[in-house]
Amino acid sequence: MASASLFKPSPATVLDKSEWVKGQTLRQAPVFAVRFNAAAPSALTVRASSYGDELVKTANTVASPGRGILAMDESNATCGKRLASIGLENTEANRQAYRTLLVSAPGLGNYISGAILFEETLYQSTTDGKKIVDVLLEQGIVPGIKVDKGLVPLAGSNVESWCQGLDGLASRSAAYYQQGARFAKWRTVVSIPNGPSSLAVKEAAWGLARYAAISQDNGLVPIVEPEILLDGEHGIDKTFEVALKVWAEVFFYLAENNVLFEGILLKPSMVTPGADCKERATPEEVATYTLSLLQRRIPPAVPGIMFLSGGQSEVEATLNLNAMNQSPNPWHVSFSYARALQNTCLKTWGGRPENVKAAQEALLLRASANSLAQLGKYTGEGESEEAKKGMFVKGYVY
Repeated sequence: MASASLFKPSPATVLDKSEWVKGQTLRQAPVFAVRFNAAAPSALTVRASSYGDELVKTANTVASPGRGILAMDESNATCGKRLASIGLENTEANRQAYRTLLVSAPGLGNYISGAILFEETLYQSTTDGKKIVDVLLEQGIVPGIKVDKGLVPLAGSNVESWCQGLDGLASRSAAYYQQGARFAKWRTVVSIPNGPSSLAVKEAAWGLARYAAISQDNGLVPIVEPEILLDGEHGIDKTFEVALKVWAEVFFYLAENNVLFEGILLKPSMVTPGADCKERATPEEVATYTLSLLQRRIPPAVPGIMFLSGGQSEVEATLNLNAMNQSPNPWHVSFSYARALQNTCLKTWGGRPENVKAAQEALLLRASANSLAQLGKYTGEGESEEAKKGMFVKGYVY
């Protein structure tokens, strides 16, 4: 049996790759998922998850105090758009250089507990030949993997979408586990201007639940992410109403699929007004609405709530997170940011080797700010004007 020290939440922990990828050696006494058999109310069906204890340890490692997730799982096409914004061609070499910059920032593990990777990155090495998975583990950062195959039109809906990728997910997840991934991400979306229709909400919830069950069966902690898009002119009350409906459906189907709640993480949207709403919300209002949603819908068994930024500015996303951590919560309330961690970093780098150190310092500045926000200690002092710029893109895709 592997030592429990492998999953110590201390930022200084160096995760040993040789033990990390053994798989079977990490398993302990199984955790049981229990459900009632509807056909025979007096009978119980018990399903044991052979990865149960490992899933719980992984989830709690990611949900460790003062740390959050770096989402760097942009598809190659989306990464190309990011590179184009600083005048770089979308080549594997340029993608590798940028991802090397991110994962090798000195001391990143003090603020980042998990990194979501795109498939190319999971199997990629840094520019100096070290496996990216190994670099993350040396920083005490758990490697994760984006497993969905993107959004496609949902027939019969109000111009809405569904997320594909369940076909072959079990075999892909097993391969990702062997490569060193220990958690997974699946993003589906709900559009308020387009309804959302009952069909779209149920499709999103069912797809997330099937993905979560398959991930857990293959040793990966599933991040459950039904993103409620910022698109629209609606106010914060409408967002709250829709979020209540969406999360009720999600947890109903998670339970139907025997998903172990202690072995999942959530990646919800914050409850905010639509991007085109004239009435803006203060961080305190966002925190009040968002925490009310969590209290009504999210079981305390869930270890971590890792919010997405959804196009908010770097500072806005940090201020809102900080407001939610002004009093104790039943869960670890933290961040899983992409653009809200990387925007200033990317522009500082500009594709020039001589700017790598400055770019890494910009990344660490944002990561440390969000670390403080997770602890409820962020003040917002000394932030640059660049960090205050909004990053909302209508109909944003990865």
